[in-house]
Amino acid sequence: MTDDAARRTLLDQEIDQSKPSIARVYDYLLGGKDNYLVDQQIGDHFKLNLPGSVAIAFTSRRALIRGVRDMARAGMRQFIDFGSGLPTADNVHQVAQRHLPEARVVYIDSDPIVLAHGRALLATDANTAVIQADARDPDSIRDHPEVARLIEFDQPVGIIFSSILHHLNDDEDPAAVVSFWNDQIVSGSHVFITHFRSGHNSETAAAERKLQDTFGRGRWRDTDEIRELFGDLDVLEPGIVPSAQWRPDVQAAGSGSVGSAGRKLSVWEELIVTGLARKP
Repeated sequence: MTDDAARRTLLDQEIDQSKPSIARVYDYLLGGKDNYLVDQQIGDHFKLNLPGSVAIAFTSRRALIRGVRDMARAGMRQFIDFGSGLPTADNVHQVAQRHLPEARVVYIDSDPIVLAHGRALLATDANTAVIQADARDPDSIRDHPEVARLIEFDQPVGIIFSSILHHLNDDEDPAAVVSFWNDQIVSGSHVFITHFRSGHNSETAAAERKLQDTFGRGRWRDTDEIRELFGDLDVLEPGIVPSAQWRPDVQAAGSGSVGSAGRKLSVWEELIVTGLARKP
């Protein structure tokens, strides 16, 4: 038996296969193999009743790849990826390290299967780590030894919320989660967000109900609500647009997920933006 097969057998024994996992449903939609029948049933529901679900999963993932690429080109040498999900092709550290071999990445996810697979993938990479934590408890993440080891908060950081904030309900205050990290990072840092956008139609309403019934969470938000998640961040061009249209390598059609990035401004830049000062 190979190491991968042995690890999968051990996980199969430890994981409760009667309950679906958000990370494993995404893995299924993306064509991965680290999922179970219960996850496939939820994924098939979305495939059948929300046409385009697979395309949304892929376009969000591709937007993330472009976002990491652009953050690395902008000088980000360290990243925190919230709700990282199961490893797939072109993970954040792989994309970042193609541009900056010394790039450091901390992956955050609350699913134990993500922790197990992630640690196996990253075992030989000293510049990466994966920790099991809840994005709603940012203090525990900020104080985590692996975060302290890899992230220097006096230098620009790329903060990634890819397809995670729509899994926080309104009463869990996702804007406050973003705001916490905005307070931790220095000017020039970037925050990247992809999020389900409401079409104010029966399809997205039904999808939201399915997520709520299955996981007790899931919130489609409109453009104004998504913009509020950025708080005081400067939303970079081209703004909040369908993920497929966010800085595409080729011209692409829209989807039900939107992506955008924000840059933390210096105090001087904030004054310029608000019109209270001018460049000399």
